[in-house]
Amino acid sequence: MADEPLVLGIETSCDETGVGIVRGTTLLADAVASSVDEHARFGGVVPEVASRAHLEAMVPTIERALEDAGVSAKDLDGIAVTAGPGLAGALLVGVSAAKAYAYALGKPLYGVNHLASHICVDQLEHGPLPEPTMALLVSGGHSSLLLSSDITSDVRPLGATIDDAAGEAFDKIARVLNLGFPGGPVIDRYAKEGDPAAIAFPRGLTGPRDPAYDFSFSGLKTAVARWIEAKRAAGEEVPVRDVSASFQEAVVDVLTRKAVRACRDEGVDHLMIGGGVAANSRLRALAAERCEAAGIRLRVPRMKLCTDNGAMVAALGAEMVARNRTPSGWDLSADSSLPVTDPHVPGSHHHDHVHEVSKENLYS
Repeated sequence: MADEPLVLGIETSCDETGVGIVRGTTLLADAVASSVDEHARFGGVVPEVASRAHLEAMVPTIERALEDAGVSAKDLDGIAVTAGPGLAGALLVGVSAAKAYAYALGKPLYGVNHLASHICVDQLEHGPLPEPTMALLVSGGHSSLLLSSDITSDVRPLGATIDDAAGEAFDKIARVLNLGFPGGPVIDRYAKEGDPAAIAFPRGLTGPRDPAYDFSFSGLKTAVARWIEAKRAAGEEVPVRDVSASFQEAVVDVLTRKAVRACRDEGVDHLMIGGGVAANSRLRALAAERCEAAGIRLRVPRMKLCTDNGAMVAALGAEMVARNRTPSGWDLSADSSLPVTDPHVPGSHHHDHVHEVSKENLYS
């Protein structure tokens, strides 16, 4: 085990300051400081608030992770950080911290992709990823179907959301129902007591002429909001549980149907589901049911690893080190729209000795 790479990962793409430490595919520490409560009163994530929270939480969270893992910073084989996609200001805090630690410790720096990290985290739960891996990633900002033959170098998007991501739809419907923010967990809770077949909400992009693997939740969101408004206008009580269950069913029905179809079409015999919405109990249950019926093995990491965390970044960083990928350069920058086709941002030239870089370069 000692020869497996020991990597620290930093994740600051949104409102969680995550720091994880991984040895190979073994999770040693997963420390998270969340600023979600600070955003709740605004009904969504405020980038400036998130950036300041990351700044305050960064050093204590890194120190807590090192302590939890029982390792010293000088033992690390590399520092990995989410370089994108995400909120530009929030990403910059993580990238700056990662550069500082990598430079001070003389360790290689790996700027990695947030979405590829969400796929790679499953290695910590279920062992090495099969190749190729089919992944359905669903979160507040992303809903994508991805096919990866090598998580460090080859991730191909098959489909993505053309408007709202699934998580955004949950937040918006929760707001219309006055259930607070974030919307995912609370709708999941109410839906358990509701009837998923009570209201026939539309299934977006499921017609014969629609793109097979793309998602659209904007029309669904509008339909649900209009249905609720009509009830209120008529002076009737809104059946929150049934609305939650029927809305949730419309989302997870489309997500699982398209994911299973992609596996069949591409001849892939298993499906990995990740991202914050993968914590949804109905998505897990329906995916399990449909995968079993189609003879597909389902891999879903435990809840804590589905939401944004540093462990997933460390997991991908460890894979980069294990596969001898070129580290990032000191000019690594945060890229809020880093394409999923770039699992990491390699430097222009390989430098084994980090300290060959002069201090002038670091600040130029």
